[in-house]
Amino acid sequence: MITNRRPETSLTTRDFFYDLPEERIAQTPATPRDSSRLMVVDRHTGKREHRIFKDITEYLRSGDTLVVNDSKVIPARLYGVKEDTGVECEIVLLRMHKADLWECLVRPGRRLKPGATIVFGDGLCRAEIEDSLEGGNRLLRFFYDHGKWNFFTLLDRIGQMPLPPYITEKLKDKDRYQTVYANKEGSAAAPTAGLHFTKELLERVREMGVAVVPVMLHVGLGTFRPVKVDDLTAHEMHSEFITVTEQAASIINERRRAGGRIICVGTTSCRTLESAADEEGTVHAVEGDTGIFIYPGYRFKATDALITNFHLPESTLLMLVSAFSSREIMLDAYREAVEKEYRFFSFGDAMFIS
Repeated sequence: MITNRRPETSLTTRDFFYDLPEERIAQTPATPRDSSRLMVVDRHTGKREHRIFKDITEYLRSGDTLVVNDSKVIPARLYGVKEDTGVECEIVLLRMHKADLWECLVRPGRRLKPGATIVFGDGLCRAEIEDSLEGGNRLLRFFYDHGKWNFFTLLDRIGQMPLPPYITEKLKDKDRYQTVYANKEGSAAAPTAGLHFTKELLERVREMGVAVVPVMLHVGLGTFRPVKVDDLTAHEMHSEFITVTEQAASIINERRRAGGRIICVGTTSCRTLESAADEEGTVHAVEGDTGIFIYPGYRFKATDALITNFHLPESTLLMLVSAFSSREIMLDAYREAVEKEYRFFSFGDAMFIS
């Protein structure tokens, strides 16, 4: 598993708190996608501009590279019943260990022990709990008619999109919790910075001479897991599966050597690239797990600019953007975003940090 050597820091989790009124949490996505607001932040000076996301083209230049996470969100939330008792159960698929074997969140956990069987979709699918894992997750093996179903098409039939708990409105179109370039099934949550791009906007970006290069990180709920310790160095990130192809690494390295900027679309793309880069900033092809945790004190190796959403207080994502700029600049920008009524979190507005 890829991790980074953790920098020493005197900062604590509480240093990343900010006040956010509940009404600032976006419940629905912007329509069209690129009509969301965009705060542009100079990460060195803190200077800010307020634009619309489609204006991002004014801040890009020929030779730049947008690195996007092309992981696709699966309908990972399943509702079923315990076979022997009829107790209602909720399962969230987190990570595939191998075909039909998944690490999952389960509720009610006290009633779902190894050996228990859960039935989904009026009998279309059954799952047996094989093991209890550290942290309370379970390992489930799924059984279904392989002649009739591919597992992911079965999920489209019996599963629901795993929207974060702070989104309480029902999603009318599940494709709106999916980037337009989503390609590889496996995420339990969307890489939300990419939700702002339309196909037309990406085409305009390419016509400018900006490369759009996919990498992949299957987003697990561990990305959003709250930091429960004050000492940042004691927090353990859940591992997530990443892929950087030889072709992607080659394009990124060549364009950066030619003077172009590497602009990560989202913290997941950033974490993938930083996991794949060596100390000199050269990105290598990689396929495996990463548990990289980025917070102030970290030295970025391969990321020159970042497109991201506004993140939860005291979250690892806020810590990452604070590391890319500074805690003071980011918290000041967040305070202004609250004052100017920006929309926050997964369906919220965006920030371009350069």
